[in-house]
Amino acid sequence: MKTNGIFCLAALLACISTPALAQSDALDKIKKDGVIKIGVKTNYQPFGMLNSSGKIIGIEPDLAADIGKQMGVKVELVPVESSNRIQFLQQGRIDVLIATLGVSAERVKVVNFIQPYYYASGTGLLVRPESGIKAWEDLKGKTLCGVQGTYYNRPVSEKYGATVSAFANISEAQTALKNGSCIGLLDDSIVTGKILMEGKLPGYVAPLPPGDPQPWGLATALSNKDSALAKNLSAIVTGWHKSGKILALEKAAGLPESKWLLDAQQQVK
Repeated sequence: MKTNGIFCLAALLACISTPALAQSDALDKIKKDGVIKIGVKTNYQPFGMLNSSGKIIGIEPDLAADIGKQMGVKVELVPVESSNRIQFLQQGRIDVLIATLGVSAERVKVVNFIQPYYYASGTGLLVRPESGIKAWEDLKGKTLCGVQGTYYNRPVSEKYGATVSAFANISEAQTALKNGSCIGLLDDSIVTGKILMEGKLPGYVAPLPPGDPQPWGLATALSNKDSALAKNLSAIVTGWHKSGKILALEKAAGLPESKWLLDAQQQVK
């Protein structure tokens, strides 16, 4: 009986200590191996894409490189997609995820988001100046061109009473807009901002601030919550905001200046 009791106690202590070991070992293992594996996208310009040589470039790969530099380790970029990025974290195939991952109540349950968050996007709208759209509420009864499967189609319809004609892709939506099928183009604020900056829709403007901004966060596995790795990453992101690093990368990528980033910079200062 005594022997069985000792084994039970040992097993209980092992279960209790495993999360703590996982927390303390994550950063130690990265430093020992001399490499940090970071998941990034390769199909979301300008945050992550492939150049003509097949190299992963973009805002988030640049930020990933800075993480490695500040930790004193090499960076291994691991391509991920929206459909598998969280699974890669859970399976231990990557140490950190920086891949346009929006923060939501559901995701908070399955990954550890690093605070402060590093970026945000929202609902973007492009219309002609003469459309008379000066507030999101002005969209009531209006028809907009959008893209199938995007998260903002339903909220804009339900909150503001607009009708969204959803097309297979952004190119088809723009063609429909030019043909007069709708009064405006609805998409991610990053997409609409890029279209505006590149002059792809001459004569159109973005009269409204991004609607319902959704912050993006670096993420680690849940087992690394409150770990040395998480605290290290938090300090790095805070430094990005203080120095204006992400604002500079945003500008270099040809994106319009983000009010969310400016606000985040003031908060950390």
